[in-house]
Amino acid sequence: MKQLLKDKKILLGITGSIAAYKVYDIIKLLRDAGADIFPVMTQKATYFVTPLSIEISCGNRVLIDMFQEPLSHIELAKKCDVFLISPATANLINKYACGIADDLLTTTLLAFRGPVIIAPAMNWRMYETPQLKKSIEFLKSIGVEFVGPEQGLLACGEEGTGRLSRAEKIFEAVLSVLTEKDLEKEHILVTAGPTREHLDAIRFITNKSSGKMGYALARIAKRRGAKVTLISGPSNIEPPEVDKFIRIETTEEMLDKVMENINSATILLMASAPLDFKPAKLFNTKIDKKLLKSIPLKLCPDILKEVSKLKRKPFTVGFSAEAGLNIERAKVKLKEKALDMIVLNDIMQKNTGMQSDTNQVIMIYKKGKKFFEEKTELLPKEDIAGLILSKVKELKFGK
Repeated sequence: MKQLLKDKKILLGITGSIAAYKVYDIIKLLRDAGADIFPVMTQKATYFVTPLSIEISCGNRVLIDMFQEPLSHIELAKKCDVFLISPATANLINKYACGIADDLLTTTLLAFRGPVIIAPAMNWRMYETPQLKKSIEFLKSIGVEFVGPEQGLLACGEEGTGRLSRAEKIFEAVLSVLTEKDLEKEHILVTAGPTREHLDAIRFITNKSSGKMGYALARIAKRRGAKVTLISGPSNIEPPEVDKFIRIETTEEMLDKVMENINSATILLMASAPLDFKPAKLFNTKIDKKLLKSIPLKLCPDILKEVSKLKRKPFTVGFSAEAGLNIERAKVKLKEKALDMIVLNDIMQKNTGMQSDTNQVIMIYKKGKKFFEEKTELLPKEDIAGLILSKVKELKFGK
């Protein structure tokens, strides 16, 4: 993993929740990203996870008692960049909201002046109490970031909202609070993944697009402060946390949803791979293969072509996945579809295909009558997404 948190110091608060055992997954993600973790546990947390195992996992001494190291609450608060509390009990949340500082964790919290992230975990009955809701509302009003909880099966065997959020989601929250919000005034509309076009009741045609590039763009745009709407075709990967997520299946559906949401968007990133054609006839039942001698096709709507007809449209970026780097063809697409930029990649090369985790692209754009081309190195798709968004920002604002 790239060292996204290199030289960053994370204060990790662990409270007395049954979900405390999940903290090891969070610690691993943070350490793999290069973070230096300083754990603080409540006394009740030690009933669920041992201080020794946390100390070994974090690589730093666990502090529990106020008098274990005098003034540790001040020293930790001064040197750390983020305070993450995971899991956080109702008791901890209510204490923090009221300004109570009766142990090392709550005392350190009050002394800390950086971003605070709280990941609650508790029974749904406790989470739904008006007292806790009031505390959460107040803490949010002073800038505290909450991650979860999620709905699902709880430790007691009941279903409800109270599960600790996934480690990846909590990790993303840490990355987000440490990322410059240079896109916070933008509403970015992203399309991702393939589309499907049905032949009969059980068969359809599609392509190999995984949605990874579009999801990476949505994730990084959200991390950099943008409001993000993500329109996705069928994909097997977990979608990122965005402001609005829309699932579609066909190219026609994708076109409809793009047009529904485009008026409020300031940037459109068409990273999806909608089908160019579909069966000319849709059969309502399963076709007997003996009766099918050929499959006539007809063209699907061209989404970017339809967008180009709008009198007012956002800064628009097209994506061109080609069998070979046909730069001249990409330039023709940029001109014909009135794009502000087009991103070209060769899907036939190793590690740059639709289902790969890495990519290498050429960003093509115009300034006046002159075309410019910028080729990236082979990088993880999140890194490619960051480069694309930075180029969009530069072209859109001249920065």
